[in-house]
Order: sequence, then C-alpha cells, then structure tokens
Amino acid sequence: MSMVKNKNFQKIEQLCNVEDRFIWPRIIARNAPITVPSPTIISNNTIIPKVHRYFYLATSDIQLTNGATLVANLFSDDNGVNVTEFSTVHPNGYVNLFINAVMQEGGIYSVTPTSLFIQADNSIIYRGTPIIIESIGFFNEVH
Repeated sequence: MSMVKNKNFQKIEQLCNVEDRFIWPRIIARNAPITVPSPTIISNNTIIPKVHRYFYLATSDIQLTNGATLVANLFSDDNGVNVTEFSTVHPNGYVNLFINAVMQEGGIYSVTPTSLFIQADNSIIYRGTPIIIESIGFFNEVH
C-alpha cells in the first residue's frame, strides 16, 4: 500500500538529514530600532502605552537564600537618572523583570513603587549582573 505525501511534508522531509534530526533554516538577526507601540484608536478613544524601564548593575553578589529586596533608589531610568520610585500601573499595565537579559517568571518577584522583591531561591545573582525592570501601562485618551 503506498502513502500519498503532501507538499508540506515533503518540504519538511527535505530539511531532515540522514539521522532524522530536523535542521532549522538559518536565521539572521539584524539590528532593529526599539520602537514604542503606536496608539490604538477605538472610536473616539485612543489607548496610549507608556513604558518605563529601570536599570541596576549588581555591585555585589545577591544571595537569594532568604529572598532579596532591592530599593528603587539603586536603579536609574532610560536617561541614566537615579530614581526614587518605580512607576507601576495597576490594573491597566504590567511589570517585567529581566535578570542578565532573561525575562523572569511573574511569580518569583513583586514590584512596589519603592522596591523590587525577589523571592527566596537557592541561587545567587552575581556582581555585575544587569537587573532591568520594565513597567508598561495603558492610558485612555478621549477625543
């Protein structure tokens, strides 16, 4: 009994080598400018995104055995200016945490206007590691 193969299967089959491992096509990364999303217009309203980013380079190892709290004044904003508090928007926004450029799971940290708390873990954030908080809020503008 012969099986009929569709075109998509044949294309995938061609990308497999003799050991039946899939070979991904080469992806070329390009430098793309970071852009702020443009407003979305809904009837007479405009939803305006507002993004705040805060940066800290760990000056010493941070032991997470009992969790760790980093106060806002350790961080600087996009302009390199030290801040005294984080701008967070609830319920119309969210906050992301990046440690060493890796986004962290939402359940392992919390951000208040004055601090970042990272839950207890049996790990260490090493000196020199970048810690970035990204706060995104959405505002409604009526025309």
